[in-house]
Amino acid sequence: MATLATPAEAQSAAPAARRVTSLSPNQRAWARFRRNKLGFVSLIVFGVLLFVSLFADVFSNDRPLAARYEGNWYFPIFSNPPETTFGGDFGTATEWSDPLIESQFRKPGNLAINTINKWGVDTLDYYARAADPSRPSARHWLGTEAAGRDMVARLLYGFRTSVLFGLALTFVATLLGILIGAIQGYFAGRVDLFWQRVIEIWNSIPELYLLIIIAAIFPPTIPLLVILFALFGWIGLSDYVRAEFLRNRNLEFVKAARAMGLSNVQIMWRHILPNSITPVITFLPFRMSAAVVFLTALDFLGLGVPNTASLGGLLQQGKENLDAWWITIPTFLVLTLLFLLLTFIGDALRDAFDTRKS
Repeated sequence: MATLATPAEAQSAAPAARRVTSLSPNQRAWARFRRNKLGFVSLIVFGVLLFVSLFADVFSNDRPLAARYEGNWYFPIFSNPPETTFGGDFGTATEWSDPLIESQFRKPGNLAINTINKWGVDTLDYYARAADPSRPSARHWLGTEAAGRDMVARLLYGFRTSVLFGLALTFVATLLGILIGAIQGYFAGRVDLFWQRVIEIWNSIPELYLLIIIAAIFPPTIPLLVILFALFGWIGLSDYVRAEFLRNRNLEFVKAARAMGLSNVQIMWRHILPNSITPVITFLPFRMSAAVVFLTALDFLGLGVPNTASLGGLLQQGKENLDAWWITIPTFLVLTLLFLLLTFIGDALRDAFDTRKS
């Protein structure tokens, strides 16, 4: 049998109800997002991994953060002194894995503060005792890849390359999708029909063949790949923005804004776009996952950016060295973790912006 709330309980619940109703739609969406524990924790983990990868030079580098030699302090991570500074024979930049240099800093009074992983992204271990790719050891925690470079460093820098590429491609393609979709949905009529025919023609162009042709003409670079993929990546998003603008363009608040003399740009930017942005936000993590897949596939096929740390390149090396499990398995786990985090964040965003959820 249901019990009625006492006056004291009703009075204590009233402030909480007022606080909930006083929140803005964005604040309520953020509160719903935080209540999704899996999505919120995934966002924190992704942020930590992104922070570590952005400062990968501080965590994984073949040069020490600081070095004290005969009473003088040096900061090789910023400026690497010549070898003669530390008792070497050559005037070239110091090779810190050289046994002579290592013995110099084992002397009393000398000190070298190394990074957590003392190998850079392109550092070759000339003093390794095992053939490359070598198994995990105390010297190389996850072993080395086919060229003799440290796997931890390659994974860390490859993760950064993939995430930054995904963020850049998602940002550029989203801007294009919002712009073209907004123009289609707001003006409708002939403008909408014109852009629909343009999209049909543009979408029929084979993207992979175009990429192969451009890669044969121009040397592949990250900015070139971002521009090329963005030219095709906006099409799917523009459909959602177009549908939202078509639905909102005839609502009362838009008619009121038009009656007040606001320009089309002001109406689109101030009034319709904030009410049409939900599909864009909820699809961002999934679009970023697709961008990472594109880059990984290109690098795996050998069409990506040469001489750049990439997860797809590591998978390609793992295919060529099937017995080197320490190349394939860690790379697969990093990609799996990245996709899971983005998927959980995307699901949490979708639920957060679902107004049917209290």
